[in-house]
Amino acid sequence: MKTTLKDCPSVHQVLLELNDDILLHEDYIKYIINSELTKIRANIRKGKLSKTKGELLSHIASQVLLQSAPQLVNVINGTGIVLHTGFGRAPFRGKQLKDLADRLDGYVNLEFDLESGNRGDRQTLIHEQLSSMCGAEAGMVVNNNAAAVFLALNEMAQGGEVICSRGQMVEIGGSFRIPDIIEKSGAILKEVGTTNRTHLKDYEKAISNKTKLILWVHTSNYVVKGFTKEVSLSDLVIFGKKHKIPVMADLGSGALLDMNLLGLADEIPVKSIVNSGPDIISFSGDKLLGGPQSGLMVGRKKWVNACKKNPLYRVLRCDKVTIGLLEETLRSYRSQSFSKDNLSLTMLTTSRKVLKTRGQKVLDSLQKKIIKDLAISLVDSEVEAGSGSLPENKIESASLSFSPKNGKAKDLAKAFRCGSIPVVGYIQKNTFYIDLKSVLPNQIKRLSTAIQEV
Repeated sequence: MKTTLKDCPSVHQVLLELNDDILLHEDYIKYIINSELTKIRANIRKGKLSKTKGELLSHIASQVLLQSAPQLVNVINGTGIVLHTGFGRAPFRGKQLKDLADRLDGYVNLEFDLESGNRGDRQTLIHEQLSSMCGAEAGMVVNNNAAAVFLALNEMAQGGEVICSRGQMVEIGGSFRIPDIIEKSGAILKEVGTTNRTHLKDYEKAISNKTKLILWVHTSNYVVKGFTKEVSLSDLVIFGKKHKIPVMADLGSGALLDMNLLGLADEIPVKSIVNSGPDIISFSGDKLLGGPQSGLMVGRKKWVNACKKNPLYRVLRCDKVTIGLLEETLRSYRSQSFSKDNLSLTMLTTSRKVLKTRGQKVLDSLQKKIIKDLAISLVDSEVEAGSGSLPENKIESASLSFSPKNGKAKDLAKAFRCGSIPVVGYIQKNTFYIDLKSVLPNQIKRLSTAIQEV
């Protein structure tokens, strides 16, 4: 018996069926109900439904419960990319978040000086720690590195020309392009050199009475090889001082430690950039630093203070949660090392041997039939850090590979993504992989459960 339009329940009937199971805004619940009713009516008109009114009522109610659940959920990242933009880049330990939640419970001294009783500045909560760790005169934070670059360009070069090498016209994910951000900041881009070769004489020729800033951009998400030449930042600083033009460095990823000492690829530490002498430096807080989404700015006190007074700063400033998480991240650093609270660096530096031990624990917890049916193996793999960080560095890792005889890899990948414990991996040559480099240590048991449920 085909379902007719008369069998469709009313919105009111669905609300009664839910019976206060969902304590959310009624307009939102009605929106979900109406969306489901629209789909049902379309299928009825096509003659595709054979359900009773009671069955439709139960279906819509279950969809409301499903769709109104929290949309931001915990995911097991099996891509091997530790700093995965799609998963929020740098991960945090639950303990860190709980400790911060205790401090954020109720009110906090975000912009209040407890000693004097006067209004304070939220930057004072982190600026001394940030600037001293970077070896700079001053420091501040805004809500991401794009904001930091935009704010600095607007303050230092609005209405004037910014000289930048063609070989440094970077684009990162999300269509952030250096030429575009310069234009939007109110400055005028003056390109010099070529894609592969730029000389100091190119900068010399570009100087005019309109020049307000020299911009040096670290190409952290790609490498130009072969017949190449770039002017070093230190030479640009000397050049800028000679012509009384400030120099800005956009570092991108931003590492506080020497990555070589951690067994990772060479990445210029922030302190080395500061020692080169640019007036202002910007870098990300949620990449190699291992913190929350934020844009950090360090450099000359004159320019940092000017940026804080810029009207755009209020548009771009961070909230108490971001500042709290950034403070926790900075506190995880030592002079030449980091504590286990810095989860990103901990995961990036975890050895293949340790990862294989974790992978074996997963296999040992599974029934032999599951291992056979899904053809699960523990294999060596290589990954990248992610988010444009360490682009040429392949990091040793280990993965669980799945080559099911009955079914395609893409179907298995979807089953993992849509399970009660979402797991996201990757596919290569019709084999599905869960790379253990980006699986948190405390997720190993849950990963075993997810595999058993597929």
